[in-house]
Amino acid sequence: MNSSVEIADSTEQASILQQAFDAQRKAYLADPVPDYAQRKQDLLTLKRMINENRDAIIAAISEDYGNRSRHESLFAEIITVTDGINGIIKKMKGWMKVQRRHVDQMMFPGGKNRVIPQPLGVVGLIIPWNFPINLSMTQITAAFAAGNRAMVKMSENSIALTRLLTSIVPNYFPPEKLVFFEETGQVGIEFSTLPFDLLVFTGSGQTGRAVMAAAAKNLTPVVLELGGKAPAIVDPDYPLEKAVDRILFIKQFNAGQICTNVDYVFVHQSKIEEFVSASQAWVKKHCPDINSQDYTSIIDGRSLQRLEGTLEDARSKGARVINLHGEQGSDPATRKMPLHLILDTTADMNIRSRETFGPLLLVMGYDQPNEVIDYINANDRPLAIYPFTNKRALQDQYIERVMSGGVTVNDALFHVAQHDIPFGGVGPSGMGHYHGYEGFVTFSKLRPIYYQPSFSPMTLLRPPYGKFATSFYNFLVKFKS
Repeated sequence: MNSSVEIADSTEQASILQQAFDAQRKAYLADPVPDYAQRKQDLLTLKRMINENRDAIIAAISEDYGNRSRHESLFAEIITVTDGINGIIKKMKGWMKVQRRHVDQMMFPGGKNRVIPQPLGVVGLIIPWNFPINLSMTQITAAFAAGNRAMVKMSENSIALTRLLTSIVPNYFPPEKLVFFEETGQVGIEFSTLPFDLLVFTGSGQTGRAVMAAAAKNLTPVVLELGGKAPAIVDPDYPLEKAVDRILFIKQFNAGQICTNVDYVFVHQSKIEEFVSASQAWVKKHCPDINSQDYTSIIDGRSLQRLEGTLEDARSKGARVINLHGEQGSDPATRKMPLHLILDTTADMNIRSRETFGPLLLVMGYDQPNEVIDYINANDRPLAIYPFTNKRALQDQYIERVMSGGVTVNDALFHVAQHDIPFGGVGPSGMGHYHGYEGFVTFSKLRPIYYQPSFSPMTLLRPPYGKFATSFYNFLVKFKS
């Protein structure tokens, strides 16, 4: 079997997936705890695979998109991933060490407690199309650092990239270590039913629920990285042009197709028109032409239609829709879509309830911070929040009173790019973490072990309970109360 697998016949899906799983399980049982040298070599090989095929990877991603900015791919798919591998290699040896833990010597004299991080075994990764190398390789990095083997199911919108990986991965890893699968329609359903030791899914909440339900049949633990509506909040005292610069840079990045992108922004009522003018000026300066190679396409025609439908729904119900690219409209041929601001919305508009996942920015006015806090808390917990304020007390107020998966203060998105803090959602935006040490822990079993000495005083406390046992237990009750 090749290290990457294209499944063409749906009737063979379950069999091929099971064979791959069985091969990895067998290899795991033969070598359940790879040493530091092996794990380091696996990570270096992963990095070498990315670097040696960098241009081909970027081209394949762009082919899948129709057009993907090369600079965006370099930053988000290549540099961030290889830098993350470097960081984990530096710290992995310390993470692997056996941990000493406290023992109550009054009750267990001479005993020793240890926690040993050990590999879970075979992990399954379900990867979306929006950052297919970043998300797959970051998770594989954590899995390899913890000593696991990985099966990876790619998106149906990443066909060119998946087929590239199909051709290159066997040159670097055997299928017993790493194997990729192309989505041909029903692969994801069968993939979710395998008895993995851990299953990680990144995507929509609706699909995440189905994946979790399938995994539950095997009691497979899951990490869900979902999305939602992540808000930015601009304090009226914060420099508005700086806030616009940072928010719109992130909003246009990947044409807004990022689960942690700014979905909507709260702007003080007194600053809304200034925010609009500053946004128009920013677009004119930084990305005036959507036909530029620097401007990324919407992933497919269905997504473009969904976004256009969201705009039309808002217009038809009375919203003010501002095309920040002026006369340029969406192009179905290239799937390029201008950045838009949507203002004066009402609760019955789709944009108020659904994640946009595109270059549409909902602008909402507010007067007091409590209005913002109450609105966010009345809806699903977001994957991220982005307060823009230099007031430490106000920063803390938003952080303490609004629960979200993560936070970037005075910018957006960049908490995700930090290698030494965990990334993950909360509630409807996800569960579980990876990145850094928390990623190592997620892909490990922190195995508790107690070592009993040759003599144990517990032997004196066996039934039938005599005077000694009664006195000792009474002493413990008094001492421990």
